[in-house]
Amino acid sequence: MTGVLDPTDIARIDARLAETDALLESAYPGDDGTRQPVHTVYVPADRFTPDLPARWGAEALAAADEAGGLERLAKQVGIDEALAGPVAARVAAKLATEPIEDLRLDFEDGYGDRGETEDSDALAAASAVATAVAAGTAPPFIGIRFKCLEKPTRARALRTLDLFLGALLEAGRLPDGLMLTLPKVSTVAQVEAMADAAAALERGHGLPAGRIRFEVQVETPQLVLGADGRSPLARVPLAAPGRISGLHYGTYDYSASLGIAAAQQSMEHPVADLAKEFMQLAAAGTGIRLSDGSTNILPLGGRSAEAWALHARLVRRSLERGYYQGWDLHARQLPTRFLATYAFYRAGLPDAVSRLRSYLAENSGAVLDEPATALALAWFVLRGVQCGAIDDDEIADALGIDATALGALGHPRRNATRGET
Repeated sequence: MTGVLDPTDIARIDARLAETDALLESAYPGDDGTRQPVHTVYVPADRFTPDLPARWGAEALAAADEAGGLERLAKQVGIDEALAGPVAARVAAKLATEPIEDLRLDFEDGYGDRGETEDSDALAAASAVATAVAAGTAPPFIGIRFKCLEKPTRARALRTLDLFLGALLEAGRLPDGLMLTLPKVSTVAQVEAMADAAAALERGHGLPAGRIRFEVQVETPQLVLGADGRSPLARVPLAAPGRISGLHYGTYDYSASLGIAAAQQSMEHPVADLAKEFMQLAAAGTGIRLSDGSTNILPLGGRSAEAWALHARLVRRSLERGYYQGWDLHARQLPTRFLATYAFYRAGLPDAVSRLRSYLAENSGAVLDEPATALALAWFVLRGVQCGAIDDDEIADALGIDATALGALGHPRRNATRGET
């Protein structure tokens, strides 16, 4: 039997869908497979020094020792006994070598209104960051959170950003892992304005177009549900194509704006889950990363055991819901950040490897995985490798492929675009 659709029919349908093809290609490129930090640490901008990561790592290890060691702490926060020892050993090494993956020098809530003093602090922050990068003591990702673009703080926000970036460039070049955070976004117009500012800074400094990217903090109800009854979040990726690196949930501003009592404000409150589900829908396929917020219940004094257990549970909860990054506010939160994260990947590794092995061998095991699920399995393992929970040689031994090939499996569209196999 022969078909009845001729080349004219196919050409007509191609023409009809040309706009759709262009939209999918430009707005939904998918994740690029590069490393995403497991957390973002926030410190007041004027308190950063190049040795801060090492100091936080030492404080985190000392806090774990006070609790009887990392292995005991792992068991106390609910990590399976068989995993506790191996995970604790990996976390000890992590805290000694890379205790902070992403650091944000905060000029917003953690800094306050200091008038013209902020000029000198912005310049000092840039100098300290440049020194840390040159000395190799900076985290892989580092940057600032400036004030929001609402009218009262707009000029101050843009001046701080301008001074910080200018001083960084005077010291050499922008760090590869530069991260900039725009807080309290309430409209798409503010995102567009930030993209305009980024383009102007690029022109002024002779930087390549698109070099300056930024994160959008989701911490106002107006960004989740607009005055017209639609979600502005869905339009954010299209408002600044290629500019937005992440959407970060703001636990306390968002909860407070909805009238949630202080004692009930939490990353796991139903209002938080709803907002974060909207964020996931808006970011899906765009390559924009997601980050959960923070808990302000710190493991200090008599509340340490309770706070560590809460933090570990919340980290695990975020991971299970597809939020692979969160915020940490104190050095004593680092042990449970990495214990919970590493345990998540170590616990899921055997099943992920088994299913990937069957998929690669084109064998049907107990679970028949489709290509989309194989992609998700590869993502899972690759994330574990990137944060240090899983070793490269484990993957090579188990699957017969290295992390590069695993990345190609998890991100086929990116590699096809680059001509890789």
